[in-house]
Amino acid sequence: MQLLFCNMMAAFAAVRVVAAFSSKRRIPIMHTTQSRHAFLSLKMSSSSSSSSTTSTTSTTTASSSTSTDDEDNVLVQDGRLSRGNLSSLDVRVVTDHLDIVLSHLKSRRASTEAMEAAKEIASTKQERSRLIQERDAALSVRKEQSAIVGMLMRKKNNDNNDDEDLQQAKTLSSRATQEAQEKEEQLALLEEKVATLLAGLPNLLDDSVVDGDDETQNQIVKEWGDPQALPKQLEWMTDNDDGDDYCFKPKWHDDVASGLMGYKAEEAVRMSGSRFVALSGVVAQLERALGAFFLDMHTTKHGYTEVSVPLVVGRTALEGTSQLPKFEEDLFRIAADSHTCNGQDAFLIPTAEVPLTNMHRESILQAATDLPISYVALTPCFRAEAGSYGRDTRGLIRTHQFSKVELVKITTAETSEKEHEALTSHAEACLEALKLPYRKVRLCSGDIGFSARMCYDLEVWLPGQEEYREISSCSNTGDFQARRMGLRYRPEPEPETDAPNNKKKKNKKPKPQLCHTINGSGLAVGRALVAVLENYQMPDGSLKVPDVLIPYMGGKEVLKI
Repeated sequence: MQLLFCNMMAAFAAVRVVAAFSSKRRIPIMHTTQSRHAFLSLKMSSSSSSSSTTSTTSTTTASSSTSTDDEDNVLVQDGRLSRGNLSSLDVRVVTDHLDIVLSHLKSRRASTEAMEAAKEIASTKQERSRLIQERDAALSVRKEQSAIVGMLMRKKNNDNNDDEDLQQAKTLSSRATQEAQEKEEQLALLEEKVATLLAGLPNLLDDSVVDGDDETQNQIVKEWGDPQALPKQLEWMTDNDDGDDYCFKPKWHDDVASGLMGYKAEEAVRMSGSRFVALSGVVAQLERALGAFFLDMHTTKHGYTEVSVPLVVGRTALEGTSQLPKFEEDLFRIAADSHTCNGQDAFLIPTAEVPLTNMHRESILQAATDLPISYVALTPCFRAEAGSYGRDTRGLIRTHQFSKVELVKITTAETSEKEHEALTSHAEACLEALKLPYRKVRLCSGDIGFSARMCYDLEVWLPGQEEYREISSCSNTGDFQARRMGLRYRPEPEPETDAPNNKKKKNKKPKPQLCHTINGSGLAVGRALVAVLENYQMPDGSLKVPDVLIPYMGGKEVLKI
């Protein structure tokens, strides 16, 4: 009987079951002119043949399951399928909705490597299913044989000799244990491989993102201010009839700052190398005034909480906000023999977005009492700018070190879109207070950032350069970052309902859901300084101080040598 049972269990271990893929859901077209283990939603202990639904949202759709109906997808933009109510990428989304994922990667002009990575992730489903089934079958054999060993040991203690069956049961139990361990190790290696591939895939796009190759195809959604207003006020204009000609050629910001004896590029380069600049005197004071003004505006008028954050963070924090692993060459890494962060590689922050968002990593917040969270911080930012060799080498436009006021919001899925619009309007308010002409653009699919599902850029007018330049980028990442850092919230419970005998029926405690994170510059202080220097310069070489900055400049209304 023992041998027959063992043979039956061995046969069971050889059974293979392949889970069927679910069908796709039809999504309505929306007509409009963005710690490694957390990447894997399916754990090793889960059953590969059963699919639990995951609560998700997009910035245009209320939260619902990632499961699908028996209907087809619908195109949104030039071959891109609607993301509908899909969450950010996890194994299940890539596997069950590979067509959607590939259409978004193509729309982003992603590399061939990214496209192949998505396909490889999807192809691992059957292998993963097989490993789980083989492991579970081996564990079942071990359990049964261990029970037989225990039974025979008790018989042996009662002087019943059954040594041959006992030894055979021990052998089968040991063999099953070893097989289960091997399958577990293979499964761990597979999941590590999938996590690495998944870390290199960008966020799915919001349906409102237009298709385009680069920044030249971004969509202008708003223009504010008249580029001729300040020149007329500051007497740049000639007296001819049309009034559109300048009586002098506006200078670049570095020339204006040099004229005020406040631009020390050569001194900085001697100390630190290229793309570093030092400021002094009234120019340094003006930079400080801008940062202080932005902080005061966001904390007193827009409801943000000011935070002082570390300027050095570990690898895990940068993985959470998705700067790593893809953009490591753009970061400044600290030598390991100098400093590490809890045993991890240490980096200078590229933006305060990283420490601000990671303040709640691996947390469960309460929707009713904690959300939305609105943080603001003024910090130096450090970027190697590895991919920008030869670009913007003049002045303060692109430097390795710069100051920036960063805005971060942590929200529920339902309020995500509204809070993104609010954060963007707060950055706009800073430009409007300074009376700087700007335009608001929605980034196209080929220009949008890696982690963003939808993004607005604010571009300020620079008369010296005669063009608009980015001064703020406001991104809604949905749950993309939250998934990577394990940041969740618990929705408010449903109100109690009436039950028989006039008793209140308590509803079940809602399950935690992934937060949505939103970030944006409010504003980049260095580029705001560039804009003020170019827009407020006067023909005699002096600089008019914007009205809102006069209190921060000790009452100075005009800066001159």
